[in-house]
Amino acid sequence: MNTQRTVAVLGTGIMGAAMARNLLRAGHEVRVWNRDQAKTAPLADAGAQVASSPAEAVAGAEVVVTMLYDAAAVTEVIRQAAPGVSPGTAWVQSTTVGVHDVAALAALAEVVGLDLVEAPVSGTREPAEAGQLLVIAAGPEAVRERVAPVLDAIGARTVWTGEDPSAGSAARLKLVVNSWVIAASNAAGEILALAEALGVEPQQFFNLIDGGGLDLPFLRAKAGLVLEDRLEPASFAVDTSLKDARLILDAAREHGLRLDGAEASAARLARVASQGRSKQDMAAAYYASTQQDA
Repeated sequence: MNTQRTVAVLGTGIMGAAMARNLLRAGHEVRVWNRDQAKTAPLADAGAQVASSPAEAVAGAEVVVTMLYDAAAVTEVIRQAAPGVSPGTAWVQSTTVGVHDVAALAALAEVVGLDLVEAPVSGTREPAEAGQLLVIAAGPEAVRERVAPVLDAIGARTVWTGEDPSAGSAARLKLVVNSWVIAASNAAGEILALAEALGVEPQQFFNLIDGGGLDLPFLRAKAGLVLEDRLEPASFAVDTSLKDARLILDAAREHGLRLDGAEASAARLARVASQGRSKQDMAAAYYASTQQDA
């Protein structure tokens, strides 16, 4: 059975570019489009075809992948792509969106003639570049077979949450996952700030928790970005994580929940964004404690 696909990747930022590279490595024919075309140049050098518009990118594609900023951007780009879509093309929608955005995107897919697979991913720059993302997906069995080679190229594992992509089951799980990612990253910054204020070497803390139940590779990774001043290029940028934090809070409030930690994390991210750090890694939330300016 032929497992090679012609894939259009719409959005080649941190995650989209990494996904496109892994699709190329897996032998797929890849077309790429980005609003800022300069971001597609390295992918052209790697063998991707660069399109001048979303419609050009999707023309003749068997699978379309969207990895954009938010639901509004996805809606705009898919509408631009619509003239090039062949009815029945599979659409792997990997942008993190709100729970209520999913139904609207499913309706758009029906109008445009795309077979939607809801497929947000868990992971940052490094796992994306290694093809080790965790894909959280929802879609009917018939479409799953068509997109499987694409999901296998971008991720280490796919977790299917349901058959109806309009129900938002994948989006809900992604928001729960990101609530933990944001909380853990924020905790890393607060630990470093407190250690600094108290005259404690951060390594003493890490030595103490080494190998125990409190140890966490993600915590060490985010702390390392701050300690080594490696906040750029971002693995998960402040502005994107702030957008996701707000989606999480919207979902929580709708269900009558008060998430004090998530509220605080969003406030800290907003504070460092206002310092001019919106494109730095989310670990820059450390500076919300130190009150340093950019």
